[in-house]
Amino acid sequence: MTKLAGARRAGLRVAWMTLMALIVSAGVTVPVVAQQVEPSAHAPASVALDAERPATSSSSATSVGADAPVSAAPMPQASSVVAEPSAGAPTSPNAPPAAPAAGPATLPHDLSPWSMFMQADMIVKAVMVGLAFASLLTWTVWLAKGVELTGTKRNARSATRKLSGAESLADASRQINAGWTRNGRVADLVNAALQELQRSADLSAEGIKERLAIALSRIEAKAARDMARGTGLLATIGATAPFVGLFGTVWGIMNSFIGISQSKTTNLAVVAPGIAEALLATAIGLVAAIPAVIIYNVFARAIAGYRALLSDASGEVLQHMSRDLERQEKGIAPGRTIRAVPNMSTVASAAE
Repeated sequence: MTKLAGARRAGLRVAWMTLMALIVSAGVTVPVVAQQVEPSAHAPASVALDAERPATSSSSATSVGADAPVSAAPMPQASSVVAEPSAGAPTSPNAPPAAPAAGPATLPHDLSPWSMFMQADMIVKAVMVGLAFASLLTWTVWLAKGVELTGTKRNARSATRKLSGAESLADASRQINAGWTRNGRVADLVNAALQELQRSADLSAEGIKERLAIALSRIEAKAARDMARGTGLLATIGATAPFVGLFGTVWGIMNSFIGISQSKTTNLAVVAPGIAEALLATAIGLVAAIPAVIIYNVFARAIAGYRALLSDASGEVLQHMSRDLERQEKGIAPGRTIRAVPNMSTVASAAE
């Protein structure tokens, strides 16, 4: 009975150790499967778990002793299987993935206006060159028309003063055509009045005045058209240059988006050059448009003032014509000076 009880206890002990070995081996193989599915995310945790599991199995094997040599055999195989995926685990679990390095072609060396112009697309370059040429035309018109308008207004003022101080149309023609004012529009007004007077010598005075008024108005209109020549270009540049620059901007931004899609990255080094080129086109458009609008408005006011001077000169010519016709009717020579009657404001100021 004693031997039978000892054999039974030995059998139970062997069965218990076999069951423990199976449980330990099953617990080790589960993390190995998890590491094979997601080795990059759970590698450090499985390594730590595997480091604890072999220690537990070795301690259980030691407690069993020499009575169970068969149960200790599977343990080195489990630890060797676990060690294989841990060897390929990353050293630092928090290390971010390496970003793709941008090539030297995507990194602009210089963002100066000239560099951006050279790196721009052909369409954007054409827009920039056109806007620069428009700006050059603006300043050319400003210089040429400014010099012309200044000289013409000085001529008109001087000729109008001579016309106001003359006794008759013949006297005014001699004074105006004697100096540098002979090539001005006021001289044309006086000459037109003399020609009309010669052609209509036998006609009525009212008809002469009407025909002269028509001739003088035509001379004024022609002078205004000649002086306004070139300012229409300024208006066109001022109205269209911002939209041309906007076209260059849209084209440059479109190229930037195409570069983003081709490089498959939103790196600033890829996006910035195209956007900078687009904004440069807009800036050049504004540089061409703003001075054109300002210069056009200045010339419009100056031409209006010049036309007012011609209107005053035309009124003086009509007055001289009316006086000459009355002198011819009454047979009075135009050489005598009559003292002017002071107006009421002059008399009131003198009385005070």
